[in-house]
Amino acid sequence: MSMIATDREILTPAQLADELCVTTGHLAQLRFTGQGPRFLKLSPRAVRYRKADVEAWLDDRTKVRTE
Repeated sequence: MSMIATDREILTPAQLADELCVTTGHLAQLRFTGQGPRFLKLSPRAVRYRKADVEAWLDDRTKVRTE
């Protein structure tokens, strides 16, 4: 994954969906349920993700065994 960059870089939902190999609809559902990475709400329809927040979210989900 090419997420290593400066903390201030931001992604659109489409860009993040492409990076994570999921749909934008899945990201929307994660936002709705509060289970996804932190996001910025720039306007009622403009959502962005800070790369640092996505990295932190991924780190929280890294496992060494199944539960």
